[in-house]
Amino acid sequence: MLTIENLHANVGDKEILRGINLQVNPGEVHAIMGPNGSGKSTMSNVLVGHPGYTVTEGKVTFLGRDLLSLPAENRSHMGMFLSFQYPVEIPGVSMTNFMRTAINEKRKFLGQEPLSPSDFLKMVKAKRDLVKLDAKFMNRAVNEGFSGGEKKRNEIFQMAMLEQKLSILDETDSGLDIDALRIVAEGVNKLKTPETSVIVITHYQRLLDYIKPDIVHVLYHGRIIKTAGPELALELEERGYDWLIKEYEDSEK
Repeated sequence: MLTIENLHANVGDKEILRGINLQVNPGEVHAIMGPNGSGKSTMSNVLVGHPGYTVTEGKVTFLGRDLLSLPAENRSHMGMFLSFQYPVEIPGVSMTNFMRTAINEKRKFLGQEPLSPSDFLKMVKAKRDLVKLDAKFMNRAVNEGFSGGEKKRNEIFQMAMLEQKLSILDETDSGLDIDALRIVAEGVNKLKTPETSVIVITHYQRLLDYIKPDIVHVLYHGRIIKTAGPELALELEERGYDWLIKEYEDSEK
């Protein structure tokens, strides 16, 4: 589904990613962990086409296409989704209009007819129930006045509505209490299929207690320095990152 080869990227003149290699297959859940400033959010922003980041080297293939040659909206229409660490508010745009427009733009890209109003409302109800999002939120402006937990639930609701192939969750657990975390994670798990994949970016094992990863990667200084099974996240929870960083730096000498 997603293949990243030797990806380098800058913010301004500063190099952040220094050679990322990653393979994500359909049906897999990958966890990306690492200390602050290691490049986790930069990687997610580069993948979705954020204009503030410049790719200087490398190749990314998504569903058989050269991802880096595509504008951000086409990456989304093809099936890539990013759940933001800090979801933004969009005053004056209701959730209903926002979601209807997003879905119909994707359908247009795929050569499909727009979703009828009745089918759209049926879809909203079904997907809203996944993350226990109250119906009243559909008439409010996007994220305006939402609590932190409501914003994160709204992100997973959008992911469900768009039925994306690859979802990148950038520190979705940030700022969530245990009940909101469980609801968000349950929504993600219910959306998992053999044809869809998830990249979970997190600092903490607690999210991975709910969203079980198949593979865990540690990102440090713009590179993936270790890849292992879910037991790696448990070891990091117990020991922190220092031992692993020391091993990596010693091997680079």
